[in-house]
Amino acid sequence: MLTGRCLCGEVTFEYNGPLGPLTLCHCSQCRRAHGSAFSASAPVQKMHFRFTGGEDCIREYESRPGKYRAFCSNCGSQLYSRLDAIPGIMRLRVGVINEPLGKGPDSHVFTGSKSDWFTITDDVPQFEKTERTNDPH
Repeated sequence: MLTGRCLCGEVTFEYNGPLGPLTLCHCSQCRRAHGSAFSASAPVQKMHFRFTGGEDCIREYESRPGKYRAFCSNCGSQLYSRLDAIPGIMRLRVGVINEPLGKGPDSHVFTGSKSDWFTITDDVPQFEKTERTNDPH
């Protein structure tokens, strides 16, 4: 079981399922949304995910048709993204998880549009775009 929360603690959740591959996304939308060089997220199955508090504080922004980015309306913490095309999956922002993940990143995606001020120095596979179709970063 994984648990998590936003920065202010208003939004809390539990997840009792497999955590998919951890992806570091360097696309311009993720960089803007997170104010950083990349976002870190992993797919989770909605059927195993449950908000335990603050669900009324969650706001979703449609960043492109059919893609939504969710955040806490109180503190602004990024929580997840989702695609209408894949209704049973959310990409959970792993920085909001309380427990150690026990694994590192699986890939860097959209490195073709990464920031010029950050250098990738690890041996994790890099993809200029994305290696997965319909990946809702």
